[in-house]
Amino acid sequence: MRFNKRPITIKDQIQLLESRGLNFTDKLFAEHFLAHVSYYRLVGYWWPLQSDKINHTFKPNSQFSTVVDLYNFDRELRLIVFNMIERIEIGIRTQLIYNLSTTYGAWWFESGTYFNNKYYWSQHLQSIQKEISRSKEVFILEHKKKYTTDSRCPPAWKSLEVISLGLLSKLYGNLKNQIPEKKRIAKDLGVGNHTFLTSWLQSISVVRNICAHHSRLWNRNLSTPPKVLKKAPKPFINTTGLNQHSFYAVLCNMQYLLQTISPNNRFRQRIEDLLTDYPNIDIKAMGFSSNWKNEPLWMN
Repeated sequence: MRFNKRPITIKDQIQLLESRGLNFTDKLFAEHFLAHVSYYRLVGYWWPLQSDKINHTFKPNSQFSTVVDLYNFDRELRLIVFNMIERIEIGIRTQLIYNLSTTYGAWWFESGTYFNNKYYWSQHLQSIQKEISRSKEVFILEHKKKYTTDSRCPPAWKSLEVISLGLLSKLYGNLKNQIPEKKRIAKDLGVGNHTFLTSWLQSISVVRNICAHHSRLWNRNLSTPPKVLKKAPKPFINTTGLNQHSFYAVLCNMQYLLQTISPNNRFRQRIEDLLTDYPNIDIKAMGFSSNWKNEPLWMN
């Protein structure tokens, strides 16, 4: 079967949605909104409002204003979450650079000696080299200009500053388990077992990419669920009934790490304020428990 649908005007988009049961109280506003936020960017927000997902018909009394509220809520949520992830990413990067470099030297990441899977290490090193080659950071450009006869990458404290959180998490996860620094980083962050930290960083990286591409967090099942830490040395949540694939599961892990990386942060208050601004948002669609504010993690 070949796709043969033709593009349609904004007025026709509104007419199509109306014919399927979505109500518009202000069509001029709707035209303006759809002129700046495309039809298919909104699909994930009106999807739960549909009673028939095949014919795309809406439940009775479904409102376009509800779709707009969901979209705006999600946009503001991503800004808060991206700020949280920035602090985690910088904190993990610093820990990895400092602990490994002071023990194994400035170019530990170029040696397969410290990694479990040599194939993955080789692929990761190629990715690091690629990031360095296209980096416009002053400290990278100046290093290349000054050390013209040195064929190595810049030292870890320069090279690892220009790689992604996803690649950082892969480097950490592939470190040999016998390396004390791998366990120390996890322990210092209150995670204990490094396998949990590896899993958490991978999940946080997925959320980071969702935020970076302005995609939807609300009502989304994440493809890379984090491992559940049932016995945490620091205040955490009751994990009974927790949906591992939910955004809330990753959010809790982020806040847990921030207890060490950024103590006295205001993210709990910012999230609570956002939910107050949008009282009709279904927080269960993100995996939140109804009692989330009273969990030890969020009361801390």
